[in-house]
This record gives sequence, structure tokens and C-alpha cells, in this order.
Amino acid sequence: MAIEIKVPTLGESVTEATVGRWYKQAGDSVAADEPLVELETDKVTLEVNAPSAGTLSEVVVAEGATVGVGALLGMITVGAGGEKSTTGGAGKGAAAAPVASVPPVKAGGSGTSMPPAPAARKILTESGVDPASVAGSGRRGQVLKEDAVAAVDARAGGAAPGVSGIASMVPPPAASSAPRAPVALGDAEREERVRMSKLRQTIARRLKDAQNTAAMLTTFNDVDMTAVMGLRSQYKDVFEKRYGVRLGFMGFFVKAAIQALRDVPAVNAEIDGTDIIYKNYYHIGVAVGTEKGLVVPVVRDADQLSLADIEKTINDFGARARDGNLTIEEMQGGTFTISNGGVYGSLMSTPILNAPQSGILGMHRIEQRPVVREGAIVARPMMYLALSYDHRIVDGKEAVTFLVRLKENLEDPQRLLIGV
Repeated sequence: MAIEIKVPTLGESVTEATVGRWYKQAGDSVAADEPLVELETDKVTLEVNAPSAGTLSEVVVAEGATVGVGALLGMITVGAGGEKSTTGGAGKGAAAAPVASVPPVKAGGSGTSMPPAPAARKILTESGVDPASVAGSGRRGQVLKEDAVAAVDARAGGAAPGVSGIASMVPPPAASSAPRAPVALGDAEREERVRMSKLRQTIARRLKDAQNTAAMLTTFNDVDMTAVMGLRSQYKDVFEKRYGVRLGFMGFFVKAAIQALRDVPAVNAEIDGTDIIYKNYYHIGVAVGTEKGLVVPVVRDADQLSLADIEKTINDFGARARDGNLTIEEMQGGTFTISNGGVYGSLMSTPILNAPQSGILGMHRIEQRPVVREGAIVARPMMYLALSYDHRIVDGKEAVTFLVRLKENLEDPQRLLIGV
């Protein structure tokens, strides 16, 4: 019996996906619910699992192809034997036609079916190392570039510390030979062309659309983090013991931003044609950087959550974003976004709006800077804040007021308790 593998429903407003990679090739045995193929949409990356145990008898769509919802991806033969399916005009027992997709290279010694990363595959191929003998450290055991380099180094054996095994396998020139000029490589030989993922294409398009549509402007302020850092230092251990999550800075910023949004509702609004829609709820998007690009999961009704609940939600989003396990629904419907470039060391930036929102807050690194307090110059932990906003709906006065309210709430966190 043959079972069809089809593209599942991808979520609201998502009608197509790109075939990222096949984890199995035609003829491989598969277990029920085992991942078969990875699909990339403009929002998330998802896996299609085997609907039943059997043999992957046919791969219909090649890697890199674009498919719609319900499209046929491949076939699974269920039952003993599990031979490959034949082509439409072939008789019984005829050999299977070549599959359209490029069979993935078997990956590392850990037993994974994940193909090596492109850079790793190139290194292993050039050095003659079997990818199946290399244990991968990537997701689901994928062989990464550093794994390939380490394997080549280990094979070379006598290579000097810090010297790549690829280079060490080249015999040294004879002592009497004159130094040779380095071989000039063409630009094409020093480049690596990688197809942009659907997610990266969408990020590029949406950011450019935001610039083209909104009258975007950024205003700045700074905040003294002494009070927040003091609270965090004082209660972080008991907080983690009670709630099972670390007390970070993002929870304070979400709470402070919500209070500021209440005072300046235009920053929590959006434009729809000739109408302004004011949102009386607070779905706060939190930007998370991943290897595949920036994603913005949404903390829904954040004003109704405790500090611990916000921290738990953000922590869960971050972990699942890095593993590619966020759902499309979790990244839709935000009313305001917070982006923390400070975790990467950013001092100052001008974040781009997450359309159709009218405001985005940029956090940055905390550093000791000299400031004047009561006539004396003192060192304080300071952070620059940036609010990018749509000037079509938010006036400069409102933008500045929003940052001032945010600054006041963070420099005196007790204001958050009594709502002033």
C-alpha cells in the first residue's frame, strides 16, 4: 500500500513553502512520525513527519522547489519489502526512475540522517573524509564546519597545533626549492553561494516595505539602570527558586513599556487606510535572533501577566525560536515590539518598525558612564534607549513623552506597583 506525503496546512495567510532538505532518500526505511523533509515558509521552518512506517519509495519534489498547501511531496510504501515505486509506464518489477531531488549525503557517526552543512560537506569532500564517520554537533547531529575541520585534523594526525588538516596534508616543499608565489584564485573560487531562506527573504521584504510605507523616525533617551539592577541583584536567587526562571531585564522593560503605552496610546496603535486603530490590549513582540534570522514571538495580554509569567514566556520563546519550533500563530498580532541589541554589545541603533505597528523600542548594552547627580560626577550603569515610530500617527511630542515615561518607570520601579 502506498501513502502520499503532502504539504500540510501552513497557517493563516501562508499558502506556499520551499523544500529545505530531505532527511531521507528514496529507498530508505522510515519509522512512523520520523521527520522526512523540512519546509521553509516566510514565517517559520517546519518538518513533515512520516504518516506511517515503511519505505520512502519516491521523492516527488526536489530540494529548493516551491510547493503549495496540499502538494504531493513523496510516497511511502507500507508493508514487507518496501521496494521503490515504479514510474507510470513501467511494468511490474521495473527499476524505479531517478528521483528529482538530489540525495542528501549521509551524516555523522551518531546515526543521524541530517545532511552535513554546505561548508562542512565541501571540506569533507575535498579531503576525502567519509561524512558518515564524522560525529556532528549541530541540531539532530548535523555535521557543522567545525566538526569537519576537527575530523580532517584528526585524520592528518601530525599536523601542527592550530593548522587545518587540509593544509597539513599538502607535502612541504623541498628544502632546496625556491619560494613559490601564491596561487591566485579567481573571485568565484573564493565565494560561496547560498540560497536565501524563505524566512530571510520575508525579513528583507518586510523591513524594506516598512521603510517605504511608514514615515519612520527615531528618538533617543538614556536610562540609569541602578534601581533595576539593585532589585535584580537583591531578589534574583529567591525569584529563581520560587518561579523556576531567572529574573532578567526584559520583564521590567515589558512592564515599563506597557505603562508608557497606556499614557501614550498612539504608540500602541496602527493605521488602516484612513483610520487609526487604537489597541486597548498589549500584545508585546520580543525580537529573538536565531541562526536563520530574526523572529518576533508575541507575549499576549502582557499587561495581565506577572513579572514571573513574562519571564517564563520569553524564556520559552527564546529556547523554541533557536530550535525552530515556534508556530506561526505565536508570531502574529503584536501591537508593540521590543528589540534588545544590547545582548550583542550594541551601544545605539535605529530599529526598523515591525509593520503595521507604529512603534518599536530598542534596548542596548549597559555600561558605566559618568553622569551628574546632585552636582557631583558619578559613574552609573547607563543604557541608551531608542524609539522608532511612524510619524504619520505618532507626533514627536508623543514619542519623547513615551521614552520619558519609560525612563521614569525604570529608574523608579516602584511607580510600576502603584501605576503612576
